[in-house]
Amino acid sequence: MGVSGCGKSTVGLALAQRLGLGFLEGDSLHPPGNIAAMAAGIALDDAMRLPWLQAVATGLHSEQQGIVGSCSALRRSYRDVLRRQGEVFFVHLKIGLHAARARMQERPGHFMNPALAVSQHASLEHLDSDEWGIAVDASHPTEVLVKRVVDHLQTHAAGG
Repeated sequence: MGVSGCGKSTVGLALAQRLGLGFLEGDSLHPPGNIAAMAAGIALDDAMRLPWLQAVATGLHSEQQGIVGSCSALRRSYRDVLRRQGEVFFVHLKIGLHAARARMQERPGHFMNPALAVSQHASLEHLDSDEWGIAVDASHPTEVLVKRVVDHLQTHAAGG
């Protein structure tokens, strides 16, 4: 989870490979209207976001052995949608506004308009202490982030 440009897809895919699990790219589940809005620099409202979150939740809970997925999950209420079908361990990739915007500008062909970095940061609600997950500094190399997540998973039981 995290704002656009934090590395969700890169870290998620590397984590899935390390854990021997499948990977779900949340962006691939956005309906065309959402993609068009974000490309135009229009932030999604909750009504636009809900069907997408429900599709991500279904995908996350489609595998018995688990799956790693990427999804912004910026607000607790969004994470609650993802948890309705079962437990979800969240990895919050924390990144500053300027670094996120710079990364977004370096992604030619990606639908997400870098102008949305500001609204994403404004919407972000960090994990609460009762949410199962970990927050990590996204400025570290992917291998370091994956190791931190795996180490955390190995030392903490499901649900907390």
